[in-house]
Amino acid sequence: MSWLAVFVGGCVGAPARYLLDAVVRRWVAGPFPAGTLLVNVLGSLVLGAAAAGLDGSAYALVGTGFCGALTTFSTFTFETWRLGESGRLELALLNVGVSLVAGVLAAALGWWLVA
Repeated sequence: MSWLAVFVGGCVGAPARYLLDAVVRRWVAGPFPAGTLLVNVLGSLVLGAAAAGLDGSAYALVGTGFCGALTTFSTFTFETWRLGESGRLELALLNVGVSLVAGVLAAALGWWLVA
């Protein structure tokens, strides 16, 4: 029944991504993709915690389903490409650097909080 757990987690994670991104877009104006950064870092934190403390169907629900639907590598790469293409290379590089560093640190923090 792991597929059902993944499905249910995804049904929660995808709307959460949409809503969080919409809220951030209201607060943060400009070309930097702050909403995508937020959902990816938050997802990394939750995934780190899930990896440290869950297994089986619980991990499928939270780690694979929820985090898989909440986070988005494709949007991150597309938004980074668009920044570079529009002449905002410094913002594109900032997005890559902050996303990688903050994502890894968030995953480590999630793991540390649970383990």
